[in-house]
Amino acid sequence: MSEQSAIPPCSACRDGQALGFDFSMAFQPIVDIRDHSLYAYEALVRGLDGSGALTILRQVNDENRYAFDQACRLKAVELAAKLRIPCLLSINFLPNAVYQAATCIRATLAAAQRFDFPTDRIIFEITESEELVDKEHLKGIIHEYQRQKFMTAIDDFGAGYSGLNLLAEFQPDIIKLDMALVRGIDTDPVRQAIVQGILGVCQVLNIEVIAEGIETLGELRQLQHLGIYLFQGYLFARPAFEALPAVTWPAP
Repeated sequence: MSEQSAIPPCSACRDGQALGFDFSMAFQPIVDIRDHSLYAYEALVRGLDGSGALTILRQVNDENRYAFDQACRLKAVELAAKLRIPCLLSINFLPNAVYQAATCIRATLAAAQRFDFPTDRIIFEITESEELVDKEHLKGIIHEYQRQKFMTAIDDFGAGYSGLNLLAEFQPDIIKLDMALVRGIDTDPVRQAIVQGILGVCQVLNIEVIAEGIETLGELRQLQHLGIYLFQGYLFARPAFEALPAVTWPAP
């Protein structure tokens, strides 16, 4: 018996409540500006009619949070395989919906096997749509995912609980700079200094940095000057519903 199958299911996995509503995904690319390549696609929750994530997230509560988190993972893997995503896949997850990291990952592993999507191309991205309840619990999730060779990322870094203090507790593979730090950075020396400090820490800890929410050429050029090469935002592509959007590459 494998180590994974030897782990008994927790009650949430065994008796989990049905979600009660349906949804789909849009995909937005994360690009590497150095060679104009695709680094990853982030799977973003959408209504079945393509409506924004808020219409779905408003229906998530304490009773269905676990079912929603599991459904998001499965839907993202299924669509990524169907669309033949050629790079990494970033899946947002809710830390408070994970009861036992080693057990709650089983459905994701099964979906990856069923749809023939390589697990070493999955990034689990910690979303900040809910308040972090237990830092030690999150630390345990990250360590378990890394043990199983999944990549991990912290979204919205520099906002809310996602600050430098978290890096003292655990080190993800990737951080995504919060849009509030990126917006207008080309004309804001304070934001430039803050981002430069974050980059210095991440370089020492061997953590990749993605700048998300890039909308202007000025923001892109300033962040490139600071040493960032992974980007996500409307400047390159808007999310596409159940599809992979074409990337617009800014002129040199």
